[in-house]
Amino acid sequence: MRISIVGAGYVGLVSGVCLSSFGHDVTCIDNSSEKIDMLNSGKVPIYEPGLEELMAENVALGRLHFTSDLPASVSNADAIFIAVGTPSRNGDGHADLQYVNAVVADVAKALNGYTVIITKSTVPVGTGDEIERIVQQANPDADFSVVSNPEFLREGAAIRDFLEPDRVLIGAEDPRAIEVVQDIYKPLDPDLHPLVITSRRTAELTKYAANAFLAVKLAYINEIADLCEQVGADVQHVSLGIGLDSRIGKKFLNAGPGYGGSCFPKDTLALLRTAQDHDSPIRVIETIVGINETRKRAMARKIERAIGDELRGKTIGILGLTFKPNTDDIRESPALTIIQALLDKGAIVKAHDPAGMDAARSAMPEIEYSDSIQATARDSDALVIITDWDDFKSLDFEDLREVMKSPVLVDLRNLYNPAQVRELGFTYHSIGRS
Repeated sequence: MRISIVGAGYVGLVSGVCLSSFGHDVTCIDNSSEKIDMLNSGKVPIYEPGLEELMAENVALGRLHFTSDLPASVSNADAIFIAVGTPSRNGDGHADLQYVNAVVADVAKALNGYTVIITKSTVPVGTGDEIERIVQQANPDADFSVVSNPEFLREGAAIRDFLEPDRVLIGAEDPRAIEVVQDIYKPLDPDLHPLVITSRRTAELTKYAANAFLAVKLAYINEIADLCEQVGADVQHVSLGIGLDSRIGKKFLNAGPGYGGSCFPKDTLALLRTAQDHDSPIRVIETIVGINETRKRAMARKIERAIGDELRGKTIGILGLTFKPNTDDIRESPALTIIQALLDKGAIVKAHDPAGMDAARSAMPEIEYSDSIQATARDSDALVIITDWDDFKSLDFEDLREVMKSPVLVDLRNLYNPAQVRELGFTYHSIGRS
């Protein structure tokens, strides 16, 4: 099948590479000539394990292409995926659909024969209806259908999530469109990776509902962790005890410094605005959004208490800048808020991250960036783990104790056994454990 994907960002590029590995002829389109040149030279503009290798394989097989020529690609396509950004709109938190609408208008003019327009971008309920209106206005003779096919990709595990999905959601009413999308995903075993067919509006809402529910779990276990610290309980054992209940599940029950990234913050806010606009407020989501924001600043106060003195003039080493491991994405990362709070209190901050330092330098040029864990720890009054990269799970504590000014470790991801770290001469602080 001939597929065009408009938007070669994170979702579009991963989707394009994986769809080409299904055997489809895929063209990824982007208005950034610099990005297209990079892709055509075999390099990827994002950090995602395994993506560059899979991309090269499918380019070599002649079924994956990159271009800035939207009309030529769209006119030959059987299906067109819209995979452009929908950031929070300044001022009100609604999803900003200007990029989606602009792309749809361009796509409409180039349609040739029956074509299925598929939204991969995370969009509010009713966006599919608006896409139909835009296409009909721009090209009254167009023969097309609009489908919602939201993505459920985790940064750092996106390829596996696409090739081995928990489910594929198809939101459509037109039988012709449903058949086309089913054919696109035909390589997947439906017994292992079910295709769920529903209405377009239901699919649009399901994406937001899923992300918001996961955010609820994270905010909930963080509040339980705070209670654990007050009553002398262990949040990791609490997480295990409730997570083994099949009705609850073990995932997203790891206490930490708060959630971040490109999805949860903007999607919870967009869901809130949609609910408010329809006089159906979701109080639990309103609460967890507030919990998450205050938690990040609270982590800076935790670091200050760990040092036992005011932070002014103290040197803090930070391990981890991205919102999660195996990505270079620092968007809404707890690390940035925590670092800013430390700077506000007069601390000197050094930081290291395996993949996120280039992006962080642009966002926070005022801190020192180190090329190793040891350099970050050198002469530090405390070392703080914010992102749970594998690199940080086997620290050389004897070496760190030698180079640090004070052997204080604040582990905001609970990577280590408290007793063992303390036996090695460190003052150790974690989340929800004594």
